[in-house]
Amino acid sequence: MTTAVGLTISADSHVTEPPEAYADIDPAFAERAPKLVHLEDMGATMITDPGSAYQGHVPFSMIAGAGVPAEELGYSQGRRWEELHPGGYDAAARLLEQDRDGVASEVLYPSVGMLLCNNPDFDYKKACFDAYNRWLSDWCAYSPERLVGVGQTAMRSPEEAITDLESIRALGLRGVMLPGIPAVADYDDPVYDSFWEAAVDIGLPVSFHILTGGAGGIASDAYRGPKMNSFLGIIRGNQDLIGTLIFGGVFDRHPRLRIVCVEADAGWAPHWMYRADHAFRRHRNWLGSGDLARLPSQYFREHVYLTFQDDLVAFRMLDLVNTERLLWANDHPHSDSTWPGSQALLAEHTAEMSDEDRDRILRRNSAELYGIDLGDEVLGSAP
Repeated sequence: MTTAVGLTISADSHVTEPPEAYADIDPAFAERAPKLVHLEDMGATMITDPGSAYQGHVPFSMIAGAGVPAEELGYSQGRRWEELHPGGYDAAARLLEQDRDGVASEVLYPSVGMLLCNNPDFDYKKACFDAYNRWLSDWCAYSPERLVGVGQTAMRSPEEAITDLESIRALGLRGVMLPGIPAVADYDDPVYDSFWEAAVDIGLPVSFHILTGGAGGIASDAYRGPKMNSFLGIIRGNQDLIGTLIFGGVFDRHPRLRIVCVEADAGWAPHWMYRADHAFRRHRNWLGSGDLARLPSQYFREHVYLTFQDDLVAFRMLDLVNTERLLWANDHPHSDSTWPGSQALLAEHTAEMSDEDRDRILRRNSAELYGIDLGDEVLGSAP
């Protein structure tokens, strides 16, 4: 069966958080709540942690840059809030934007919340994420099968994060996004064992999104050379997280655990697996991780989902990866989005694929992972 227009699912899309997303913040942080302003050089901009040493700016001209011609794209467009895609903050408008792109459902991540992950004040992040989760729950309730929300935890401690998982599930959200850098220790530390088990038992897929691991954002000073080079580097943080979990033995200790690597593309995966296997075979005695039960590539194929949008290579390497772990996405309404031309791009990129692989990557894998009703059947969460 050929996957028809309107049946595709985006495994990585975003909201454009309005001020209301953080209005219900812990009163102790009310003065620091993210604030929407209009700046002459940036246009509509969310100021995070206003007045503190960690104040940041999120210009929505880029956050809501889907469909904007390349020659008009940039931080200095000066677009007003009213000029942004309304589907970023209005649920009814979002369904119309899905229809325009031939998308039946979207797994929704934050935008401002991505950058908040990099704030070093974990108490502030906790307050922001709790408020955001409540707002997102109400927003997705407008159409639960088309608006599939992913909640956030600040990961102040594994114990608190388990409570967050329970709250996120109770709010009706379908997954949890972790900051790239936790507060206590790195993610391969056994201190997180109880959290990984809880995530599996509660049934929330665990996601790591690009740009949420501290330094290394687009056009940052973390990369040498012209600014364009930073665009190529933003996937490295996710690759490091995958390596940390694999070489740290996390999947040996938690064989039921699956993680989602979000918006870091997928075409690089075969070489990463090949290189990881080489490192293990040749250098495990002096580099460590020699007690792994399987090759690194075997953990990768089984335990790691990859989302990608405009990545032709991902569709050309299917014999080198596990096709049940590939998740197509449109990244709407971000500047790297394929919206509103996703179906034309997919027609080109998937032309040489089998119907079964096409159906899996464009919708069924996401439906199984997040329990999305496809209309003709209801698919439970993947094991």
